Amino acid sequence: MRVEHERCCGIDVHKRMIVACVIVPDSTGQVVKESRTYGTMRGELQVLVAWLHSVGCTHVAMESTGVYWKPVYNVLEGEFELLVTNAEHIKKVPGHKTDVSDAEWIADLLRHGLLQGSFIPTRQQRALRDLTRYRTRLVAERTSEINRLQKVLEDANIKLASVATDIMGVTGRLILQELIGGNSDPALLAALARGRLREKQSLLEQALQGQVTDHHRFMLIQHLSHIDYLDEAIHNLDHEIEEQTRPFEEELQRWDQLPGISRRTAEIIIAEIGADLKPFPDAKHLASWTGLCPGNNRSAGKRKSGKTRKGSPWLRRALAEAAHAAARTKNSYYRALYHRLAGRLGKKRATIAVAHSLLVTGYCLITRHEDFRDAGSTYLDQRYLEAVKSRSVRRLEQIGYQVTLTPLPAAGT
Repeated sequence: MRVEHERCCGIDVHKRMIVACVIVPDSTGQVVKESRTYGTMRGELQVLVAWLHSVGCTHVAMESTGVYWKPVYNVLEGEFELLVTNAEHIKKVPGHKTDVSDAEWIADLLRHGLLQGSFIPTRQQRALRDLTRYRTRLVAERTSEINRLQKVLEDANIKLASVATDIMGVTGRLILQELIGGNSDPALLAALARGRLREKQSLLEQALQGQVTDHHRFMLIQHLSHIDYLDEAIHNLDHEIEEQTRPFEEELQRWDQLPGISRRTAEIIIAEIGADLKPFPDAKHLASWTGLCPGNNRSAGKRKSGKTRKGSPWLRRALAEAAHAAARTKNSYYRALYHRLAGRLGKKRATIAVAHSLLVTGYCLITRHEDFRDAGSTYLDQRYLEAVKSRSVRRLEQIGYQVTLTPLPAAGT
């Protein structure tokens, strides 16, 4: 088998130790394999770097084992050509499995060019990823905390959520503060209504006829204080993310042009895949990496499950949320696409299809430096005009109508 890299190293990574196997030619041209074990402390990893330089190693590969590959990668980055590979892609043939044999197996695969590295972004992008992912978790935690607060209100027979869409809005916060302070008069509480809730003041008064105890007030204080803390933390993260994404303002605005994609979603996309998209040769590779395209599973001439792969859960989640919003945008291509597919494939698959379309469109906007132009809600009907006409005529004939199609005169004639 052809040798791609003469001097390479495979690393089997664990939490407290790593095993490195180096494959290099000796003075006679014979292949020499040597394995050594190191700890994962920074000092010991620097000893590993010195050893690899001493033997002339140029390429290093390791499995993506949990988060334990990251300390090793941080030390080796910039010193060698690094590959972090999917552990499932380099499974060893069953047999005598040891740490040394695993490292040797990785080195052999790397030597013959049989490994494909995962996409590892730059340090700056990895830092931005940490911020956006942490913010996503805090936003989810805030939603959970609001739900816990709602359970306390239900236990106290306060049906505020049945009248107010957002119990954490201006009116909701004023009412909650009065309840905590001991005011339980429904009329006085309903008089605090602001905005459109003033039109529902009588209904609001009925919803606030509850039985609020000291226990309920104590729990409301805990939940509100936690929500306030989360609001402040999310605000701080928003500010830091805004500062770090300032160099990518043009790309952010292009992503933001797409229906359903907000500024926050655009920041998540930039954090996950970068701004220039150079690591992805085309939109198909990007969609496959994200996990938004059908799986390729054929055997004996038959197509089996087309289930999507896992891909990037953070980016997939953000785009799925954007797809839900895009499918509800009036007079847009994505709304037409969603409704065209939902009846045949189901709502979930239609949502993934819209998310895929958003990702592909965004890729084209970034790589071509173009602004977004919506194709319109009638684009698909115009593209498949004959099929739409025959289907519509057939349905009308099935219920007893005779149909004659007469084209309308063109505008301006």
